[in-house]
Amino acid sequence: MSTKLVNHPIRLLVIVASTRPGRLGPAVADWFIQATQVDAEQAGITVEIADLAEVALPFLDEPEHPSTGVYTKEHTRAWSGLVDRADAFVVITPEYNYGMPAVLKNALDYLYREWAWKPVAFVSYGNTSAGTRSVQMAKQVVTTLRMMPIGATVALRIADSIQDGLVQKGTSLDQAARNVLEELSSVARALRPLRATQKGGSPNSDTQDGDTEDSDSPNSVTPNQDGVTPGPVDGLALSVAGEHDLAELLVLQRCCWVQEALANNTLDLWPLRETLTDIKMWVTTWRVWIVRRQGRLVAAVRARTQDSTWEIGRLMVAPDQAGNGIGSWLLAHSERHAPDGTSTIALFTGQHSHRNIGLYRRSGYAIYPAPMGTAVDAVYLTKAV
Repeated sequence: MSTKLVNHPIRLLVIVASTRPGRLGPAVADWFIQATQVDAEQAGITVEIADLAEVALPFLDEPEHPSTGVYTKEHTRAWSGLVDRADAFVVITPEYNYGMPAVLKNALDYLYREWAWKPVAFVSYGNTSAGTRSVQMAKQVVTTLRMMPIGATVALRIADSIQDGLVQKGTSLDQAARNVLEELSSVARALRPLRATQKGGSPNSDTQDGDTEDSDSPNSVTPNQDGVTPGPVDGLALSVAGEHDLAELLVLQRCCWVQEALANNTLDLWPLRETLTDIKMWVTTWRVWIVRRQGRLVAAVRARTQDSTWEIGRLMVAPDQAGNGIGSWLLAHSERHAPDGTSTIALFTGQHSHRNIGLYRRSGYAIYPAPMGTAVDAVYLTKAV
């Protein structure tokens, strides 16, 4: 694991899980943030608040399952972006009738990939049980989402810890909050390489040095002495496209875009009309990588710089090789070659290419309004570097 990865700032999202009038959640969140502020600054932890009363998610209204990452509603995309950029969570929750608030369960159910492999801590409050039964219910849900509840918690009994709507500051309570922060930070850093790998990237994907790869990375694209590149399946060889590869690249592109034509119910797709001459032209203006498996060309991708945007396109995997991780692996490789000064990575896909959209969503992309001049049936996805 690279030192840069370990030392990269942790982004903590504090979720206020009550929306009822007169709630104590915001006051408890304020206390937690103030009690841990110095420790957070020293540990390089940035803190953001998500008040579910302000997030205002309706009951789950997406037509696709959350695991697909295909979101049609703006409120879902906004919630996805907020959760996705977080490395860890603190949930401030009351207890309602031996359970967690319905708004918290709903907020959890909206997403899937965005929660995975991240630690979560709970600060609960209530009367008899200090909210602990709410936490026990919530833990069943978050573990199903592949989150990791940590051991350190804070449970506030309202009669003992809250007066005039504010948490009573004290040495023991403040120390408990700091213990939560310390454990969250440690677990978040430990899980970060796993999250990077699950997204199809490398634990060292913070580095964007253009031409060199970390040979210790499990997703390194440095060929070994036999010319084979470690990847999700055996026998892969990754290289920059050359003149002798272009005819096969044309054939691969047409095979892949037949699938796109079927998904989008149209043959009016430029990749289906391109000729070998067209490919020879864009190879001179794009950086193009190809993947061979046991000698056969099975995947390719291209990328180029447009102002401060690293534009990725023509990500293709032979239909009989799809589903084994080559696309995610190749996408991550092209992302790592974004030059210095890049602020955004962007790509397009078809409006009904749900499998592609799901792949890009799982890789951290969000759907945004397309630039002027984009085909009306195209989807534009970006993510910040």
